[in-house]
Amino acid sequence: MTETTVILVLVVITALGFDFTNGFHDTANAMATSIATGALRPKVAVALSGILNLIGAFLSVEVALTVSNAVVRIQNSDGTPKESLTSDGGTALLLIVLAGLVGSIVWNLLTWLLGLPSSSSHALFGGLIGATIAGLGWAGVNWNGDGSKLDGVVGKVILPALMSPVIAGVVAAVGTWIIYRVTVGVAARFTDNGFRWGQIGSASLVSLAHGTNDAQKTMGVITLALIASGEWTDTKNIPFWVKASCALAIALGTYLGGWRIIRTLGKGLVEIAPPQGMAAESASAAVILASSHLGFALSTTHVATGSILGSGVGKPGAQVRWRVAGRMVLAWLITLPSAAVVGALMWFIGDAIGGLAGALVIFLILLAAAGYMYWHSRKTPVDHNNVNDEWDETAERREPAGTAA
Repeated sequence: MTETTVILVLVVITALGFDFTNGFHDTANAMATSIATGALRPKVAVALSGILNLIGAFLSVEVALTVSNAVVRIQNSDGTPKESLTSDGGTALLLIVLAGLVGSIVWNLLTWLLGLPSSSSHALFGGLIGATIAGLGWAGVNWNGDGSKLDGVVGKVILPALMSPVIAGVVAAVGTWIIYRVTVGVAARFTDNGFRWGQIGSASLVSLAHGTNDAQKTMGVITLALIASGEWTDTKNIPFWVKASCALAIALGTYLGGWRIIRTLGKGLVEIAPPQGMAAESASAAVILASSHLGFALSTTHVATGSILGSGVGKPGAQVRWRVAGRMVLAWLITLPSAAVVGALMWFIGDAIGGLAGALVIFLILLAAAGYMYWHSRKTPVDHNNVNDEWDETAERREPAGTAA
């Protein structure tokens, strides 16, 4: 087994680790409102979301091979890696990808520990951008594309990040207001049951779309690494084992449930009633599907959060916890640069040590960081038993993810 092959194995394991964190980090986007309103029991909700993420991962791989082209210049237009990065057997490109993945996982785990919904896609792009800048310089980043269309970091990442939560929030607010106007005078016991069924349907659609969109990113990263190391040559297709392993990783992560983030989205922003939940999930599904059709690298986290806030604004007399929303927005703003800093730092460490030893060191750093954050999370556990406990903002600020009942 060559040195390049061992590094490739580390990249594949780390990529699947990112896919796993993506699953449990983003479960809340689809199921937080359904859990908060009692439309689905917590364990049933994450199981349903996991199954639909698994199915969604197999539905489309159209952009998987070129997904990194949106932000960094490490691939040609046909999905093959740049020749300058494969002259050493692919080690240079593998180190950039590995460092970028470590940056994205560390940020995903940190925001999960704090119970803050942030974008896994932006964390991945940020990690890759940081590692690429460290390895290739600023010219290695695709900032604006060629100017002929919305492209690059600005057009495909930053602008959608700014616009999507606003659009989703407006749609959800209008939808919520209309629902309450139409059902005024109708007893809640008659309307809530129907809206809960509507929630289940719209939340399922979001889960399916999430599996389709997000699993492709990891498939593309792994396939790029395989091509760079000479283990795969077909630039039109993805190996079945890559599809299956990515689908299983994101589904398993989803099933385990990111309970800390589910709690924040379901209980921390607004007290959600079934009509609001249905309006929020429907708005999320509409915006996600529309953006996918237009080819934007949308964050389902931003969309879901904007929709939930919109449902609070649209309900007469509803309380919106803007302090919690402000912490979320802050996390969104620093996700890409924070993951980039970690990705760049990991590349510098790996490059300074060099070769297989450098790759092993940054992989061990990832394991140590992940282990520490998991250990720290056990001090204030949040799971399916206490995810719907009443929100105490004072306690939540002191112990960010809440305490066990």
